[in-house]
Amino acid sequence: MKKGLKTQLKNQWQYHIMLLPAVILVFIFSYIPLYGLIIAFEKYNPGLGFNSPWVGLQNFTYLFSQPTFLRTIRNTIVISVIKLILGIVVPVFVAILLNEMVSDKLKRLYQTLIYIPNFLSWVIVAGLIMDLLGNDGIVNTALSAMGLGTINFLGSDKIFPWTMIVTDVWKGFGYGTVVYMASLTGIDPGLYESAEMDGATRWQRIWYVTIPMLKPIMVLMLVLALGNVFNAGFDQIYNLYSPIVYEHGDIIDTYIYRLGIEQAQYSVGAAVGLFKSAISCMLVLVSYKLADKFAGYKIW
Repeated sequence: MKKGLKTQLKNQWQYHIMLLPAVILVFIFSYIPLYGLIIAFEKYNPGLGFNSPWVGLQNFTYLFSQPTFLRTIRNTIVISVIKLILGIVVPVFVAILLNEMVSDKLKRLYQTLIYIPNFLSWVIVAGLIMDLLGNDGIVNTALSAMGLGTINFLGSDKIFPWTMIVTDVWKGFGYGTVVYMASLTGIDPGLYESAEMDGATRWQRIWYVTIPMLKPIMVLMLVLALGNVFNAGFDQIYNLYSPIVYEHGDIIDTYIYRLGIEQAQYSVGAAVGLFKSAISCMLVLVSYKLADKFAGYKIW
């Protein structure tokens, strides 16, 4: 084993040299700052720095006694899981529709149009959403003109999470669609011809040929996304939420931001961040194990 490793390093040393600058940067900006996690176990005082009084697990005990913290965990999981499910279902549905189109020009046009939002930052998209869904936005203006009243998309505590879910899926489903379209091109046309000869209709061919052939990549995308369950989309929600929707719209990342930056509770904010990172790390390990088991995908 050791001999094989030495031979591999000898044959590939040039690639390792090429990776070295990136490894050094990751070490400097990602690993050295980990020392700052000590703040989570201290009553941090900026004047004392890392020599602040040690309090052990007191910050964590305080966190788990706060109803707001438990609420943000619930919100994060609910929003993330629904985003995760729709982030699989919608791209698959759209990819199948595009694949069934006869006109290649229209297919490429629609692919381009649905992929464009993926390149826009949430700062830009949030501005568009506020113009569209705000109380004086285009949608509510149209609803009022039709006598249907207005919907408080961004200010209703119960509607806000669904607004975040739908807009996130709209922004990102173009990327997933491209992935599944690439998988569709790899399906053997003979399978469709055989199904057609057996009398299968178009919908039957989709149900019994297309979807089963997409299952491996669907499972892979699903299990790889499990590691992001505690990332419900800080950029999106921070740019669109307000105190009115905290009960159902506040997530762990926005909670950390308010504690650590706005309220200067550095130790408590660091404790929340460490808790989130530990859970996310475990989810990543589980997701890669599941990817290996169900999709044959291995990293190590």
